[in-house]
Amino acid sequence: MDDLLALRREFPILERTTYLINNSLGAMPRGVHDELANFANQWETRGVRAWHEGWWEMSANTGDLLAPLLGVGLGEIAMHQNVSVAAAVFFSCFDYPPERNRIVYTELNFPNVMYLVEGERRRGAEIVVVPSDDGIGVPTERLLAAIDERTRLVPVSHTLFRSAFVQDAEAIARRCREVGAVLLLDVYQSVGVLPLELAAWGVDAAVGGSVKWLCGGPGAGFLWVRPALARELQPALTGWQADEEPFAFRTGPVRLAETPWRFLNGTPNVPALFACRPGYRIVAGVGTRRIRERSLQLTSHLMAAAVEAGFEVRTPREPARRAGTVSVWHEQAERLCEELLRREIMCDFRPRAGIRLSPHFYNTEQECDHAIATLKELAENL
Repeated sequence: MDDLLALRREFPILERTTYLINNSLGAMPRGVHDELANFANQWETRGVRAWHEGWWEMSANTGDLLAPLLGVGLGEIAMHQNVSVAAAVFFSCFDYPPERNRIVYTELNFPNVMYLVEGERRRGAEIVVVPSDDGIGVPTERLLAAIDERTRLVPVSHTLFRSAFVQDAEAIARRCREVGAVLLLDVYQSVGVLPLELAAWGVDAAVGGSVKWLCGGPGAGFLWVRPALARELQPALTGWQADEEPFAFRTGPVRLAETPWRFLNGTPNVPALFACRPGYRIVAGVGTRRIRERSLQLTSHLMAAAVEAGFEVRTPREPARRAGTVSVWHEQAERLCEELLRREIMCDFRPRAGIRLSPHFYNTEQECDHAIATLKELAENL
């Protein structure tokens, strides 16, 4: 692991903290300073000319850095400010006729997309929420059974944010094809820590962002749509970047460009598109298969240490069903999390999950042991 540990120097915060919160905000790469300085220099020296010297295309070509991490083709990803915008653009492509008006998702979805889905009721959607028995995962068979011939959309999280439970995206995609439903997979908690093969799995569309395992920072979300489907979709939530001739400044309806441009809208978040690139490049350079191997080593180590210390772990034991987070439960988890943060052990608390500890490829077993030992000491002293 010497080459992975050598990359620690690319993440300055690792020099002064035990950074185990990569499922919430990945460590900032050192190269972000140069990228943002490059942005500021272009704005300062080139002014308005910067739009035509690269800024305008960044919403489309930045996605090409993500393509190998998602298992999709170049020129298929549209960058957005966040998942709310990306998902809303996608939802705006659909209507809900009475014979096919159902949206199916699980109660363990991240609430962000759930809030958008609930808003679709006003447009005629009927919402079907698939329950969980244990708060950790949802049985695949139960979810598949809920997807029927009346289902229009299935917007589900690939990795569940509380427990790191990994849902069977390929099986869900297969069921959607069988009944003619459309699958939107939220891969925010997966991309950068799990190998993804969205095209091979038969996924219709995916959303995600850069804040977490991609170490890309805030303001750079993305939307991928399967090319054959993308050519059929007509988003109602749109803007001048989506027009085939935006600088013609025509009045009247938008004339949608080819994918991925047709899924864009207004002025892009240029600084964030500069800032996200160093993280994308580092993660792609390491490779998600290698990251996955290291992640399973570290999460297994963390889980064993937590159980030995007497804590309940609310994360799947089965490696194939576990992503990069270990959720450690204690009745005073929120208070313990605050104490860990004061001691420069970066983690977070989520209701019904507990303390989430999320090592990345640049973390060590020693850091995991330090976190659990400190947590045990704090718990004993409550």
